[in-house]
Amino acid sequence: MVNSSTYADIIRKDVFTTKGAYCGKVADVDLDMEKFRVRSLVVDAVRGSFLSDIVGEKRGVIVPFQIVQAIGDIIIIKHIHPTAAEEANAAEAEAA
Repeated sequence: MVNSSTYADIIRKDVFTTKGAYCGKVADVDLDMEKFRVRSLVVDAVRGSFLSDIVGEKRGVIVPFQIVQAIGDIIIIKHIHPTAAEEANAAEAEAA
């Protein structure tokens, strides 16, 4: 369940998937000021994390707020499954 945390409460929180995979830390929050709601979280994918395995060395991965499951001491998002192309890219990056 997502509670009504403030912007400052969310920034720098650790992000994990529902299967316990570490993703990184929240760097920013994208707000929809017309509808007064959060659109997405921007997560810095830490090297060696679940997200960095999918997106490589990119920072600022946009995570739609619809997949956020809980906000507390940490943030939990739905576990996503990488596509075959993303898995191949991750394997190439590890080999290099």
